[in-house]
Amino acid sequence: MKSMFLICMILVSLTGVLTVNAVSLQAKNAGYKEQESELKEQIAAEEQRSEEIDEFKEYVKTDEYVKEIAEEKLGLVDPDEIIFKPVQ
Repeated sequence: MKSMFLICMILVSLTGVLTVNAVSLQAKNAGYKEQESELKEQIAAEEQRSEEIDEFKEYVKTDEYVKEIAEEKLGLVDPDEIIFKPVQ
């Protein structure tokens, strides 16, 4: 009789320990899934940024970009352009 009671207590204890561990593992798993989701969002954002950089690299090679920078940074204009400046 004592041995049956002892075996039952051991089984109950093991069940309790396993239950606590299972809950702990589920909480960790939920945290990892959240982290995975955040990392996937970061990857998507970086891929989008990479595409934008590639597009900009192509744009920099165009005559349109050269003309835009020449006008903005150097104040250059086409020979047939007239620039009106406000009186100060």
